Amino acid sequence: MKALLITAICLIAFIPIVAQHGGKAEPNRIQFAPGKTSATVSGTLRPSEEMEYVFSAKAGQTVTIRNSYRQFDFRVFSEENFPDGDFDSSPTYSFEIPADGDYNFFVRRKVGGAKRATFRMTISIK
Repeated sequence: MKALLITAICLIAFIPIVAQHGGKAEPNRIQFAPGKTSATVSGTLRPSEEMEYVFSAKAGQTVTIRNSYRQFDFRVFSEENFPDGDFDSSPTYSFEIPADGDYNFFVRRKVGGAKRATFRMTISIK
């Protein structure tokens, strides 16, 4: 009985440690085919859901995002370079990369509309 009680106490103490390592999944890396300067990402989201990607770019390159679906918006985020990036739903959005590194790219389904919808966005880096 005493051993069972000690085992139960140890398991209860261990649960918060395991839970801390849950967290969110790693973002999907956007890969550009050899010789290509653009890649397309797509997926299906419910209202208020987001999907996260990451891409690498070098200082001075221009990134262009093409968004054909108005029920989705996107944002580019980097702690060092774009800490306050807002979501945007422009059909075409371009900006210059300020520094070499990885940039997070979020796609979000706007609130309202159908339960699920499919997006398709193209990212070009030149």
